[in-house]
Amino acid sequence: MIAKTLAVATLSIAALGCGAHRLHPKVDPAANRANDDSELFGPPQRFAVAVPEDAIVRVVGPQMTCSGVLIADDRVLTAHHCIVERGPRGEFLTKVVKPKNVHVELGGDYLPWAEVGTRAIVTPPCGEAGGRGDLAVLVLERHLVGLATMTPRLEKPPTRGEVLEPAGFGRCAASPGGIRRRHREAGPIQSVQSWTFEASAAICPGDSGGPVIARGSNDVVGIVSLSAMDHDESTRALSVMARIDAFRSVFVYARAISDGADPGDLPPLSCEQ
Repeated sequence: MIAKTLAVATLSIAALGCGAHRLHPKVDPAANRANDDSELFGPPQRFAVAVPEDAIVRVVGPQMTCSGVLIADDRVLTAHHCIVERGPRGEFLTKVVKPKNVHVELGGDYLPWAEVGTRAIVTPPCGEAGGRGDLAVLVLERHLVGLATMTPRLEKPPTRGEVLEPAGFGRCAASPGGIRRRHREAGPIQSVQSWTFEASAAICPGDSGGPVIARGSNDVVGIVSLSAMDHDESTRALSVMARIDAFRSVFVYARAISDGADPGDLPPLSCEQ
């Protein structure tokens, strides 16, 4: 039976039963032949095994795992509720975790072939429980040269009837195999609100923060936020996606930090966009 209430689609580390895996990236020696040998061991790094879908990544925090998408070679878009602390009963708190406690895993299967740390987190002061403001941009510790990225669609809002394709690393109880990147079935957008939009989609725990892509493009329209879920990953149910075009300032701030700005020098973000 489909749950009657919407729930954030995160996957608990405790439920997962394992911690993070730290692997070294596979670097193409030929790509670095003309460079100094030290580039093989320090940033930037070239990922010879990358494919276009590797823009969709896995976000691992202290208490949960989510999905995300590379929108630049050093920035990952994910959900706000994926990077906040949890209370004693698993409830979402308003405090954002420290960037050093969040890392991004690369690759499409459960065992990543590389990971990278986070040096800054940019998110509005709302969205920790899903819905309005449920987006965040992670500024990574290094640039990932050679990985594909997807484009946040900030100038054009989602429209009713538009066909979407969510993607992420979620896994329902009856999902075959282990955790891996999957493209989810979804219907057209049913309704659009000021901060969110809704569609019928097959979402599993762990898909939170994954990109909602406009079909036939690499444009990210929204972020997986809330969904009614059951044990079957083929079940479509009402899902709420966070609009990213409603919070353009988050992307501006993340770009400024990437370019060298001190996060402490930037004015606080607001949910009144």
